[in-house]
Amino acid sequence: MFSDVEVQPSLHKVISTAASVAATVVLIRSISRDLIPDEFRYYLKLGINTIYKSISSEITLIVEELDGFGFNQLYKAAEIYLGSKIFQSTSTFRVTMPDKDTNIHTSMAGNEEMVDHFNGAQFKWIQVTQEVKSSRTSSFHGEYSTSSSSQSSIRYYRLVFNKRFKQLVFDSYFPFVIEESRKLKEQRKTLKIFTLGNEHARRYSDMDSSWSGVNLVHPATFDTLAMDGDMKKMIIEDLNMFIKRKEFYRTVGKAWKRGYLLYGPPGTGKSSLIAAIANYLNFDIYDLELTAIRDNGDLRRLLISTANQSILVVEDIDCSLDLEDRKTDQRIIKALQSTRQPHTINIVKQQHNNHKTNQVTLSGILNFIDGLWSSCGDERIIIFTTNHKDRLDLALLRPGRMDLHVHMSYCTFCGFQTLAKNYLGLTEHALFDDVKSVLEMAMATPAEIAEQLLKSEQPETALGGVVRFLKDKIMENEEKEALRIREEEEEFQGKGVQVEENKPTIDNKMSTSERVNIYV
Repeated sequence: MFSDVEVQPSLHKVISTAASVAATVVLIRSISRDLIPDEFRYYLKLGINTIYKSISSEITLIVEELDGFGFNQLYKAAEIYLGSKIFQSTSTFRVTMPDKDTNIHTSMAGNEEMVDHFNGAQFKWIQVTQEVKSSRTSSFHGEYSTSSSSQSSIRYYRLVFNKRFKQLVFDSYFPFVIEESRKLKEQRKTLKIFTLGNEHARRYSDMDSSWSGVNLVHPATFDTLAMDGDMKKMIIEDLNMFIKRKEFYRTVGKAWKRGYLLYGPPGTGKSSLIAAIANYLNFDIYDLELTAIRDNGDLRRLLISTANQSILVVEDIDCSLDLEDRKTDQRIIKALQSTRQPHTINIVKQQHNNHKTNQVTLSGILNFIDGLWSSCGDERIIIFTTNHKDRLDLALLRPGRMDLHVHMSYCTFCGFQTLAKNYLGLTEHALFDDVKSVLEMAMATPAEIAEQLLKSEQPETALGGVVRFLKDKIMENEEKEALRIREEEEEFQGKGVQVEENKPTIDNKMSTSERVNIYV
């Protein structure tokens, strides 16, 4: 055994030697920087790296988060797959539970590593997160005026493995990771509805901030939807055919997407149908507000960042500022053409364009629906809703853009039966005949019928209230129609148009406008 006296000098000697070596290394490094040219040091370093690579048995693959404008699907798959295995080999990991979510999500923490085994091979994954400063510009009315610097992060995975497993990685391991991540995603998927993030995040942050999502808890299904039975069946069959035809779309050279136009009066169930489709397909919803988007470039970036197996919804497309501006442009040109002064037309058009606040154009929307950008994503459904189909530009309605036009009409007796079952648990009742006799003439929406059924839990009271409401609705409609006819007649008489009072019975069944067209 060594005494304390013997150990003490020995430890001191080791420390002194280490310090001398460190000082010598620093001195040599300093002298080499001064005496050895940069070019020589570059080639020396390159040679050392080449020698190391030639004798090293490892390969490193970089899996970046972003791929051009979109996300790298392999990165997303690895993130989900590795999140399910961290408890086995990782000491530090991230745990999150999004707002209103019931699932706990785990993933690798930044700059952590873990080891995975597959078919006798060992794979080391390293999650790398680097903070970088980026200079961004802000805009005001389309003009770049200020610039600022912000902090953002670059994320990627480093996958390290032995060279002899290279073929295994691409032929088996990566497909296995992708398939496992798909299964895990389906198991823990909670439907979400996404809307645009705040203006600052959408314009100047990364794509993750473009959309803000919350859980979709809408209970609507095709079973509870107050809609004609044949129409339900037609929509379900169309959705099933769409889901099964991936290879067919690829064979015929079309993007794997489907366009729906839902049109009809307010309260006829357009939003409920969208929720029912989402619940049926297990697809997330992206609610796109066109008036909140700056220009076509911003629109394209947002649409590209939507995920596959999703529903893109543009509600009240007829109220879009751009579509109205297009029609306004046409009216302006038509009104000024009679002046035969092209210079005047150009000035007025320029003044009109300068007052536009929304620069998203119809062509920008159409280009994503069926143009070159329509192929950026698979298994997507695009739904437009409108209360006034006649106001839409014909370019939106042609086949290939809106594949299926669904007329959401007033409540039918079939729809009423569904509502009675939903709200009262009834499949038949003595008052059903009374409802049926007045329902068609009343032109009531499913939302109006549902409101009446909510007023009482007693079937007789609730159904009696529905019958009274429908009768009042018929009287109200007749009064409105009579008022409309009087206003039209007064308008025509004010213009000097003679409207015949006593004509044959067949003529009295026509509308006022039809009679005027015949007799003027």
